[in-house]
Order: sequence, then C-alpha cells, then structure tokens
Amino acid sequence: MKMRAPAYPLITVDPYFSVWSTSNKLYESDIKTWDSRTCFLIGKAEIDGNGYIFMGSAKDMDLPPMTQTDVTVNSFSTTYIFEAAGVRLTADFFTPVLPIDLDMLSRPASYLKITADALDDTRHTVNVTVYASQDFCVERKLQNCVLTERLELSNGISAMKMGGVEQAVLGSSGDDRGIDWGYFFLACNNGTVQNKEMADRVFLQSVSPLDTADNNTATVVFAYDDIYSVKYFGEPLRAYWKRDGKTTEKIIEEAFSKYDNFKSRCDEFDINLCKSAADAGGEKYAQLLRLSVRQIMAACKLVVKNNGEILYITKECLSNGCAATVDVAYPTLPFFLLYNPVLAEAIVRPAYEYVKSGKWPYKFAPHDLGTYPILNGQVYGNGFKMSMQMPVEECGNMLIMTAAVTKAIGNTELFDKYSEIAGQWAEYLSEFGADPDNQLCTDDFAGHLAHNCNLALKSVFALASYAKLCSMTGDDIKAEYYEDLARKNAGKWRQKAANGDGTYKLTFDRPGTFSMKYNAVWDKVFDLGIFPENMWEDEIKGYEKHFNPYGLPLDSRSDCTKSDWMIWAATLSGDDEFFKKTVDALWLNYNLSPSRVPLNDLFSSVTSLQIHFQHRSVQGGMFIRLLSDKKICSLNKL
Repeated sequence: MKMRAPAYPLITVDPYFSVWSTSNKLYESDIKTWDSRTCFLIGKAEIDGNGYIFMGSAKDMDLPPMTQTDVTVNSFSTTYIFEAAGVRLTADFFTPVLPIDLDMLSRPASYLKITADALDDTRHTVNVTVYASQDFCVERKLQNCVLTERLELSNGISAMKMGGVEQAVLGSSGDDRGIDWGYFFLACNNGTVQNKEMADRVFLQSVSPLDTADNNTATVVFAYDDIYSVKYFGEPLRAYWKRDGKTTEKIIEEAFSKYDNFKSRCDEFDINLCKSAADAGGEKYAQLLRLSVRQIMAACKLVVKNNGEILYITKECLSNGCAATVDVAYPTLPFFLLYNPVLAEAIVRPAYEYVKSGKWPYKFAPHDLGTYPILNGQVYGNGFKMSMQMPVEECGNMLIMTAAVTKAIGNTELFDKYSEIAGQWAEYLSEFGADPDNQLCTDDFAGHLAHNCNLALKSVFALASYAKLCSMTGDDIKAEYYEDLARKNAGKWRQKAANGDGTYKLTFDRPGTFSMKYNAVWDKVFDLGIFPENMWEDEIKGYEKHFNPYGLPLDSRSDCTKSDWMIWAATLSGDDEFFKKTVDALWLNYNLSPSRVPLNDLFSSVTSLQIHFQHRSVQGGMFIRLLSDKKICSLNKL
C-alpha cells in the first residue's frame, strides 16, 4: 500500500531552498517552502490550444486542472502523472543530494523533467510553462525590490537569474523565515526563459513547446546562489561547491550535461536502500526511509573553511532555528554513519571547535553554535544561562557520536585532535551522569526532570564509548577505568530504575512510571554487552499496554511521541513483531495526519496531530535499524 505523504518533496537542497507540495494533488494548493510559506511555483500546460494547470493552486490561474492519476516518491525523486485531452504529462522532480558524493549533494540545483505522451493515436501540441516567483530569493513582495538578468549559457540552454536589489548577505538569522539575499536561477534546455510581472510579484517563466511525437521532453533546472552560506565565528563561509571558484552558471550547464549520470546513480542508491529497508522492517519501513532522505539532506548545509576543512551544519527547522545543535546531531547521525561517515564527522566537529576556541565557559558540552545561518556561539537558553543547559545530555551525545564516527571512519583522528575535551566531558559524566539532577534533556519540550532514567542510560553508554576510544588510542588504564565505571553504573541503574515487574521507571524516584529507553539502543549498535542480552524483553512487553493508535508515547506524562525515538526503542527490541507494529503506527500517522507538513517528528500518539517540529534532520534516526543490522559501528570489532 502506497503511503499518502503528509507533504511531497519537490526542490530539496538546503534550509533556504526546500519546496514542498502539501496536498494530495499537485494543483490542489499553493506550492510552499518547508515552513509553509507560499512560494508561487506554478505549472501550466496548453494542449492543442486549451489551457490546464498541473502545479500550484488551480484557482490562481483560472484554468481547469489536469487529472492527476499517480504520484510516486523515492529517495531523490517525486514523480507525478497527469492526463487531459488525450495527453499524459509526467512531471519528475529530482534533487540529486546523494550523500555519498560531496560535490553532487552540495550542488544548489534541482530538476523538473516534463514528458508529454499521447494517450491516443493523435499527435498533440503541448506548450508547458513553469512560473517561479521572487519568493525564492526575497521575502519582500514589492516588484521594485527585484532585478532580473538574462544569462548566456552553452548548448542552447535558456536561463535567467533574479535577486533582490539590496544584498544584505548573512544579514539576518532565524527559524521560520526565508533567505533575503543571493540569486535564484531558472533554466531550460528545450524552450525559453523570460521574466514576467503578475500581481505584486516578479516571476521567471520557462516556456517549452512540446509535442507528443518527436519533441516530447523538456528539463527545467532551479538553482540558487546564496553567495555565502553561514557565518562561522565572524568568518563568512561559502558552500562546498564554490571551493574552486565554480559559478552557478557552470553548475547549471553541468546539471544538464550530467543529468543521466546523476539520475542513474541516485536510482541505484534508492534501489539498494529500498531493499535493505524492506528486508529489515518491511515495505512500510522502506517507504518511511525513502520519504525522509531529501528532508534530512535539505535540513543541512555543507560549507568549507579557508583551510579546506568541511563543516556540515544542521538547522533546527521549525524548532528554534539553532545551528549545529548537538542533540539534533545525535538522532541525525545514523543516516550519515551508514552512507557517508565523513559527513557525520563534519556534523560533530563544530561543537569541539567551539569548546577549543575558549568561547564556551562550562566543563560540559554546549547545546548549539548559534541561530542559522549565524554561528557565533550558543543561543539556546539565552546562551550561558545555567538553568537552561543540558549538561548530561550533550556530554553523552558527544562521546557516543565520537565513538560512532571513529569506528565508522576507521581512524582515531577526531578523538586524537580533541581527546582533552572528550576527557573533560567523561569526567563530568563520571561525577554527575549516574543520577542526573533537575535538568533538561533533548526532549526539552517536556520540561526539566530530575533523576531521569533514560538520561542516566545515556551516561552509561557515553562512558563505555569513551572507554573504547581510550582503548583504540592505546590508553589502557583509562579504558579499563571507564569501562568498569560504565558497568558499575549500569548495575546500579538496574536496581534503582526497576519497577519490580521487569519494566523500568521514568525517574528513579517515581515507581509505576515508564519511558522509552531509546538511549539503550547503543548497547546493540555498538555491540557492547553492558546489559544482559535479554535485559529489555519485559520492558518492551510493558510498552504494549501503553501503545496508542499512532505509536508509543515518550513517557507516562503525556501522549506525545517522537518518530526517531519510536524507531530507536523498537530497534532495541529483539522482537521483529514489535518493530513492525511500531513502523505500522508511524506509517499510519503520516498517512492519515491532517498536519500537512514535511515529516514532523513530534506528534500526538492518539490524534496524529503535529505538536511541534517539521523538516528536521532528526529523521535520520529512523535509519538506526539498518545501522544496527550492518554492525558497522560495533566497538568490539576494532
């Protein structure tokens, strides 16, 4: 059964260039950015002289819609099929953000390939027009704030660019907002591109004269040049694709010449992903992972420092806009550990650099590096306000991620460079991690919590991770000390957290409560053996009585749940039926939820309504079952 996506990805490059359809039919509503702002992307087809709409709100063009007969989503493409007046029109949106290829994933270009075929024996003329408004590059709506320019490109490519008259590059930051600098490009390989004014906006439009016989295909490329992508402690950094001085014009030319290569490589990735996911968790699990890929990629930005070092910056979309957030990196990482550990390392490294700079005042790890795209230091909790920090959470995250990256990459360079800082965090956890005081964890929306059992579990596996890192680098004394400490804390945890029926509490001091113990998944992923092999069987059975139509609640305080933690908890189980039940509930949530937004990760397990968050890279956490199955992060195989 094919899932009805809550939103369908169309153009998915980075947090400022991510466009979605939020309706079942491509023409039933306006096309929107990830944060639900209308960006007026419109598609019109004139068939034998009669006009139809196939993309964007049909009411805006005062034209009848074509009939949409199908929509299919894979990892990098969303393909629509329409019919009208004896013609089948196929519209394939393709963004080649292939995680295994840094050059390809960094390219700020996305495709719409349009094909017209006859449904009868008649040859039809089909003029296809695609309109893209100034909303792609400015938030202001006045026509006189935008300039357009025609470009001279090779191989018969027609193209124009559009941008604001004022270019306040990196002049603002925030969450629910678009970019207000840089230049948007529209290009076509079969037709012409020109500018047009409609209502209070300027549009670029591509016009492709097709027929259903000899000239039935046109490809449109959408591209964006943000000039500089982030500000990193006062230094503006460019996107990775710009490192050798390449221009957007060159990127567009290569986009057309390399289309077939890009498409075949992305299709191969998708086929392999689909097979792995179906084998691990069934067809619905495969559908969830395929839908999440472009969202994960579009919530991140690959930039390069002047010394050539790459940084992969995540954005907390529709959360608070924080950049390089440690507890967002934590659930995101499984995807990149699987498909490109170099990117996983580039996600983890910024927090280390922040601490090494001396700008972070505490002995524990920071939460974030700023508000996207300005990374000048932590902003969460008013920066350094102690009551709003997440000391055990972020120290635990950093040590676990460092161990995972080290194993996946196959060398200790990351740990070697920052071992003093990692040691400082391990010391902090050895003192405060076994029974955390009243503090926030990554589930901060639920508020402060003292004696948090799941957070204490994170500390156990963080200390065990640090022990393995010390062992990898030949420090056997530290390795033995911290492994012993992790195992002692684990033994104490079992006693203090036990409810007495085989299940475990939300907090050490609240008998009869429950919570997802998703942090324990690392015992399985790392193959550590910290807890007995059958340790979690009764805990998982206990989850059954709390299960709601759309999943397992995070804990006994409310019915809210998170997609990433649901899959982590199910992966912890050795019961394939429980994993399937979890996947079925999550699939049903997205299939039925009236919250028509890019995948949200916090929702009601009773109503399926979105509570908060959307378009976040944390959906990378859904890949942890594949990571666990492939054993590429086993710390006992050094």
